[in-house]
Formats: sequence, C-alpha cells, structure tokens
Amino acid sequence: MKLYRYLTGVDDTQFCIRVTKALNLGWELYGSPTMSFNGTNTIVGQVICKEVDEDYTEETDILAVLKSNA
Repeated sequence: MKLYRYLTGVDDTQFCIRVTKALNLGWELYGSPTMSFNGTNTIVGQVICKEVDEDYTEETDILAVLKSNA
C-alpha cells in the first residue's frame, strides 16, 4: 500500500527538518511544493508518499498505519 501525507507549516528551519526527517525514514517527495501567505508568514506544503508492506482494505485504519510508519 502507498501511504500519503501532506506536510504543512511556516517556511522555516523546523519545516525543513520535518521534511528531511521524513525523507530519511523512507518517505519520498511527490509533486511540487506549495506556498501561500497568511498575512504574516509564508506557509509551505509538500506531499510525501511511502510504500509499505500492507494491503489496503476499506477497514484499514490509515491513521494507525501512518503512526506505525512515521
């Protein structure tokens, strides 16, 4: 099954650390990053995906799978 996450946050070092950590845990970038401005800060987002050794069914608890593969 392929897992999907959309990381968002203020465009700062902490966001870069979150993305770097995910990449080093086996997640891969998917698509282009996004940027917006909320009036105070630049907000960025990046989709990441990861293939795991589980089959998807309608009963799959995606949040539990994400937590175990964080």
